[in-house]
Amino acid sequence: MWTRVYTILLIQLLMTLGVVALFTFCDPIKDYVQANPGWYWASYIVFFVTYLTLACCSGPRRYFPWNLILLTIFTLSMAYLTGMLSSYYNTTSVLLCLSITALVCFSVTVFSFQTKFDFTSCQGVLFVLLMTLFFSGLILAILLPFQYVPWLHAVYAALGAGVFTLFLAFDTQLLMGNRRHTLSPEEYIFGALNIYLDIIYIFTFFLQLFGTSRE
Repeated sequence: MWTRVYTILLIQLLMTLGVVALFTFCDPIKDYVQANPGWYWASYIVFFVTYLTLACCSGPRRYFPWNLILLTIFTLSMAYLTGMLSSYYNTTSVLLCLSITALVCFSVTVFSFQTKFDFTSCQGVLFVLLMTLFFSGLILAILLPFQYVPWLHAVYAALGAGVFTLFLAFDTQLLMGNRRHTLSPEEYIFGALNIYLDIIYIFTFFLQLFGTSRE
């Protein structure tokens, strides 16, 4: 099953990389998306609806061709969100964070396949870390209108990158079939969806941590 998942994942990442490159290097497009935030919110709604449909409803994500159609729409909406975020950062920063993300994700994937440690047995720990990240983000969102605290934002970004790196290891081992928890071969769309989101979140947190805003 993992070969099918990684084939789909590669296509998703190439689509996202193309959109990020377009929004980063093409000034007219970059200026347009920044001047029209309505497209961002529309993409976020599409992302949210398609994600809930694929994650919560086993029928649509298993029924061909609707599973691939929904996944394509989800990927394009997420690519737009990621591209718009990238457009606010220096081009060198975006390339640097893409490189770091690629190295980290490759290393974690190889480690997850080789190690005897079972990340799928650590659901409770991952849930606690995710809740910590969620409430930290909530506190930052409340404080942001009053005062921007750079070190607090950096801590939040580092925590987010660490949490989703662990989730990447968890979701990778779900594909292997020889751990405590495993995915059914029919859930290849769900597997690609989760790993894709892990990688995108790792990139966005690295961008917040290491990125330099455009002047």
